[in-house]
Amino acid sequence: MATARTGTFYLTETVAMTAAAADGSRFTGTLDLSAYVSVPTGLAIAVHGVDFIWQNGSLYDGNVNGMTAANGALSVQLTDLNPGGLFVRADNHSLIASGSLNIDKANNVATHANDLYPDNFGPGALSEAFMVVNDGLFLTAGNDGTAVGTATVNCTVRVRASVVKLGTKDWMAIAIQSTASD
Repeated sequence: MATARTGTFYLTETVAMTAAAADGSRFTGTLDLSAYVSVPTGLAIAVHGVDFIWQNGSLYDGNVNGMTAANGALSVQLTDLNPGGLFVRADNHSLIASGSLNIDKANNVATHANDLYPDNFGPGALSEAFMVVNDGLFLTAGNDGTAVGTATVNCTVRVRASVVKLGTKDWMAIAIQSTASD
């Protein structure tokens, strides 16, 4: 299906969730892939892994108790189509990864959960990757159930990726699947 053109490398993007942002707010960021993806040469990005990192305030600490005003959740999604500042349902083909940080302030407990990535059950290294033929990845983070706390909350995505060359049939199949999600 795909042949590797580079070793793995990391792409990062951070969105800042404004202090005291109301319940249901969404914040977005974009990772530009235009330097890596090429239709004429069949180059695409293989996403091998995604990590989400949550940091509180200007000290970038891990004080989850200060991230929200009350019990609630901070959620995040990485997609290969622009969701327009919204979250997408789990069966959307553009969803690469998602996660949440659930905060129980009353009991001083936080639970961080990343969902399974859509393509992590294949037999080989490249079949375990999510293939991206679009020129951008979109990070959307938001708060639900409560307002953001008194400081800005930063959500950083760290994407482990490589450049791969796809055959014409594979490129078209991925492009059709990707645009069908739009």
